[in-house]
Amino acid sequence: MWEKFQRIWKIKDLRNRILFVLGMLVIFRAAAHVPIPGVNVENLRSFLEGNQILGLLNIFSGGTMENFSIVMLGVAPYITASIIFQLLTMVIPKLEEMQKEGESGQQKISMYTRLSTVPLAVLQAFAMIKLLSQSQYDILGDLNTFKIASIIITITAGTIFLMWIGELISEKGVGNGISLLIFAGIIAALPGAVQNAIVNYNPADLFTYVLFIAVAVITVVAVVIISEGQRNIPISYAKQIRGSRIGGGAKSHLPLRVNMAGVIPIIFAISIIIFPSMIAQFFITYPGWVGSLANGVVNLFANQFFYGALYFLLVFGFTYFYTAVIFHPQKIAENLQRQGAFIPGIRPGRQTEEYLQKTMTRLVFVGALFLGLIAVLPLLLQTVTQSQSLVIGGTSLLIVVSVAIESAKQIDAQITMHEYDRV
Repeated sequence: MWEKFQRIWKIKDLRNRILFVLGMLVIFRAAAHVPIPGVNVENLRSFLEGNQILGLLNIFSGGTMENFSIVMLGVAPYITASIIFQLLTMVIPKLEEMQKEGESGQQKISMYTRLSTVPLAVLQAFAMIKLLSQSQYDILGDLNTFKIASIIITITAGTIFLMWIGELISEKGVGNGISLLIFAGIIAALPGAVQNAIVNYNPADLFTYVLFIAVAVITVVAVVIISEGQRNIPISYAKQIRGSRIGGGAKSHLPLRVNMAGVIPIIFAISIIIFPSMIAQFFITYPGWVGSLANGVVNLFANQFFYGALYFLLVFGFTYFYTAVIFHPQKIAENLQRQGAFIPGIRPGRQTEEYLQKTMTRLVFVGALFLGLIAVLPLLLQTVTQSQSLVIGGTSLLIVVSVAIESAKQIDAQITMHEYDRV
């Protein structure tokens, strides 16, 4: 491990990239502690402690919501916009054709995603102001049009700022920028969680602490196994005769990862599952059937069995969905055929495509099942321990470990590339 750090430090370009990424994360954490003026932060924290959904949002934003900071929404609007456009590419032919154009098409879709982030951030900021103003706590004080507009503009600008930072980080090739921002937010909340656990320790809760450690170990081990697991499809290259020389005939393999979607299904699932409860809380105080319906939705999502089942299904479904977005068996089959390569026992072309699709579907089932079980395992233990920290701890570890593995692989790739350049 120490030897690898030394190799990273000796490669100037890679060292500068990592230092840049760390600098961007420091700026993000500094912005997370810059509150918007005129907000009673103490009352806001009291309100978040009594609200399970918003409390979970606060954890994943790294405490930005708790401080009512200028980046309080984090990258949630950008993630929502990404989900919307990835769904639209499957139902709108024009967007689907744009996606197939390659890098130029992806750039256009990314531009539309960025533009869509702005109105989504405005809507989420206004919704948050509306929700906080309806609470029993005096959080925002006396609101007027100018104050509401200034808060919305500030929060929206903070989201765009984080989106920009995330893209700058991604360009450095040492990790996904948006995932690293979420990673940094979770890690930033870790010291406070450990401190609270130590201060509030009770010998009677020893069993709960042991279960929490067990969940952490199981989650880390399972995520590593899923992330590193892959199936190697054997590939053979046809022999080619050029004059008196015979070339080709080599053998290789095509690696198919068990969990090709990485941590994205978890982030998508969390973004979706917290949305209905947040919207319903705006209408709880409304009279008549509107208030009754909103109250029913809040109570439904407060049910641990329903919440866990929906969470599992969302993670499971998004794993299949995102794999379908990034894995294209038709293109792989075409590239293999152009290179004179084939899978032994499988005819090139259509049969190769069907074989790859069938194999990937089976692999994704295993990966999706594991991800879903890991995601709801803390919820199952919460039924026994009645500890909310287990829910946050399990999901946080899932994201942290996955992002760490992804970044480590990209850094290893940079090291390998540098060594090839030297040769």
